[in-house]
Amino acid sequence: MTDVAVVGFAQAPNVRATPGTTNGVEMLVPILAEVYQQTGLSKEDIGFWCSGSSDYLAGRAFSFIAAVDAIGAFPPIHESHVEMDAAWALYEAWLKIRMGEVDTALVYGFGKSSAGQLRRVLALQLDPYLVAPLWPDSVSIAGIQARLGLESGLWSEKDLAEVAARSRADAAANPHAQLSGQVDVAELLDAPLVADPLRAHDIAPVTDGAAVIVLASAERARELTERPAVITGIEHRVDSPVLGARDLTRSPSTEAAGRAAGAGGVEVAELHAPFTHQELILRRELGLGDDVRVNPSGGVLTGNPMFSAGLARIGEAANQILTGRARKVLAHATSGPVLQQNLVAVLEGLD
Repeated sequence: MTDVAVVGFAQAPNVRATPGTTNGVEMLVPILAEVYQQTGLSKEDIGFWCSGSSDYLAGRAFSFIAAVDAIGAFPPIHESHVEMDAAWALYEAWLKIRMGEVDTALVYGFGKSSAGQLRRVLALQLDPYLVAPLWPDSVSIAGIQARLGLESGLWSEKDLAEVAARSRADAAANPHAQLSGQVDVAELLDAPLVADPLRAHDIAPVTDGAAVIVLASAERARELTERPAVITGIEHRVDSPVLGARDLTRSPSTEAAGRAAGAGGVEVAELHAPFTHQELILRRELGLGDDVRVNPSGGVLTGNPMFSAGLARIGEAANQILTGRARKVLAHATSGPVLQQNLVAVLEGLD
């Protein structure tokens, strides 16, 4: 089968709120132009298009169809969509190239979280019969997960604050970050609780944003960029949606996906951890030691655009190869409540 590589990546600035509609066109047009410039491709050169977004977040049906205006649907294009983070759209596009149907694909994701009450919208992904009618919000459920880890001695509140402080410090070098800068761990611990034991710094901010990745077959990739980032392994697994049926301090699906994707020996990892304690869970499940640089971009704690944040983790990891800073990297994306669904991709430089 054909090897597949990332050859281009762009993302919109992560901001608290953007003007305009919820169809993503305003955010997508500039970054589509950016990846065309990076790769030298045009719309006519793209064999397959795949997007990730949510009509629930947009507040209207078929919002992803409206987003196609950013591409231009005439002449007709080969297009698909997933109602989840665009990292899973990338998986679909990866399969299209892998099977030899096309040799290029463009993947994009977008979300305007500021348009509604995000914590309430995310309650709609819970069990529709027994849990969703209670409207438990996403932050409170994550608070239960964090409390379980604290009571089990797996982490401390200081450990969580240190994750937040490191993330914001790293984000200082990321022009797309929403939050960045040096913060003192002691000051973070003095902040009021939002959802016991979580404080504001433990929670990814509400963010509007979008991201785009261009994929190509390994043979075509050599023509498009000097250092293609080849996807040498990619896998996604799912844990039970029943919150009481699994140990929330663990993520077996992440461990299984990482093992299948070949997560050993990576130099850099971009982890989709919307809460500080979830980074600690993911580090353990993926076996990432202290020698692995985690979230040099700052991660989603410094900007969490729904439905493109996971795709951006793959893009940020690939950038480490595209720019010659690393040879083997890992990217992780999650969807669903408290790390229910997890995708792991391993990328390496093309020899």
